[in-house]
Amino acid sequence: MDNQEAKGKLAAVLAEWLPDKMADWKVPGIGIAVVRDGEVVLAEGYGLRDREQGLPVTADTVFAIGSSSKAFAAASVAIMVDDGKLEWDKPVRDYLPNFKLKDDFASERMTPRDLLCHRSGLPRHDLMWYNSTATREQMIDRLRYLEPNRDFRAYWQYQNLMYMTAGYLAGKAAGTSWEEVVRTRIFEPLGMKTANFSVDESQQLPDFALPYKEKDDEVLKIDFRNITEVGPAGSINASVSEMAQWVRLQLAKGKLGDRQIISEANMRHLHSPQMVIDDPLWSELFGSDRVSYALGWFLHTFHGETLIQHGGNIDGFSALVSFMPSHNIGVVTLTNLNGNFLTEVVSFYIYELLMGVEPRDWHGHMKGFVDKVKEQAKQAREQSASDRRPDTHPSHPLADYAGDFENPGYGVLSVREDDGKLTATYNRLDMAVEHYHYDIFEAKNENFDQDYKLQYHLDLKGNVEKVSVQLEPMAPPIMFTRMADASLKNKAFLEQFVGEYELMGMTVTVTLRGEDSLLVSVPGQGDVVLEPYQGTTFNLKNLPGFSIEFTQENGAVTEAKISQPNGTFVAPKRAS
Repeated sequence: MDNQEAKGKLAAVLAEWLPDKMADWKVPGIGIAVVRDGEVVLAEGYGLRDREQGLPVTADTVFAIGSSSKAFAAASVAIMVDDGKLEWDKPVRDYLPNFKLKDDFASERMTPRDLLCHRSGLPRHDLMWYNSTATREQMIDRLRYLEPNRDFRAYWQYQNLMYMTAGYLAGKAAGTSWEEVVRTRIFEPLGMKTANFSVDESQQLPDFALPYKEKDDEVLKIDFRNITEVGPAGSINASVSEMAQWVRLQLAKGKLGDRQIISEANMRHLHSPQMVIDDPLWSELFGSDRVSYALGWFLHTFHGETLIQHGGNIDGFSALVSFMPSHNIGVVTLTNLNGNFLTEVVSFYIYELLMGVEPRDWHGHMKGFVDKVKEQAKQAREQSASDRRPDTHPSHPLADYAGDFENPGYGVLSVREDDGKLTATYNRLDMAVEHYHYDIFEAKNENFDQDYKLQYHLDLKGNVEKVSVQLEPMAPPIMFTRMADASLKNKAFLEQFVGEYELMGMTVTVTLRGEDSLLVSVPGQGDVVLEPYQGTTFNLKNLPGFSIEFTQENGAVTEAKISQPNGTFVAPKRAS
């Protein structure tokens, strides 16, 4: 059939077939665009972009496309390669000298290609960036503290932070920002006038979708989640009519009209397999025996043909952008419901219709997969409940578990005690905390419908010093260390301890180090930084078991008690 016939058939078939599928998946609204032989044969909205106001989805309704943004990040790097400002296989550190991972070999050898094909050796570490207030630069600086779990280039592992870094790199190479590269070199040439990088911008438009999620079989409106700081990994918002132009560009090998936006050679890089994906879930979910990752795109077989695609999921939205070069077909499906597979069900149905092949029951298959995942989650919660030791108690009063705890990669975890209850806050997400057993507590993250075990650790003095949390399932628990009270870093507070102390005929000198710390000098042992502990006690940095407690009488410091593994020694303060 020609494109005119295809347009009529698609419109008629979807009008009859789609409503039941939307109802089964509880999706409020969906935008669908279909490209065939370089022409947009369908760009239509179905259902509601705003259930409360009864506003319909149109072809111009803007949705968050989530990780479908990654193809734009990869394209921005390709454009910089075309411009001669980057090379695919030159180390990132040649462009960003401060780029560093915990794995020194990976730090030295990581290239733009490596960033874009998920072979850094790092697991996701998504909670490090999700809802964080850290800037893009700060998060890149924190990469050096994140634990890898695989050797560099040895295994495919999805990684949002590497995409953030790749986009940042493209912006630096251009002398502007990632957003500006995409806006001027992709959005504008393609006529994507409402596409943007922030849900705050989307809400200023006349036609945008609200985000929803399903909880306990009920669909609820939720808050928009702005993820601009990790933007290249997933912050783009666009309509299906605009995304259709993006798909046309892919099928036309980087050219639209008379303009070559991305060179044909680099489009081949973007669409060519880079890493094999060794994950049985892909075979189970998509029925594909060959799955790989290119640069910003997944590749897998579909009825014997190569389908190139990338999905996206971010709070309240799910998307799928795909195309099949051998049939010159592309499909975009954008929805306003968290984590649903209607995007795949609709896209695969359309491909089968246009390819003229026997359709598979993708709807029933995907529904069965989701039900299986829900059952596994239920079993995990039941297992956690059965593992709990009854009739145990914390070793300390509840207030001792409160405080601010810091990890250099993940930032600050704050625990507050109020009226006999604990609340944990991480990256502005509040979680109710309940005692689980012994010195282990459970934080309930309603945003993810997930619980986290907080395991507290005592120091040698019996004080609550650290708390570890399994925030990344594929890495060891993240260890957060108690932060000293801010007053212990106040210059006016620290100055009272400055002076000379007499220790067994020797002079121990305490001086200010900068504006917020102390230095102790002991004859024959050099200078050691004093790290705030609590009250007027400081630990000697890098010397476990060594501490100094300053004693006060009538508001004046009179002596220092120096503790070390073989005993405690008193050093009176000399009069100044």
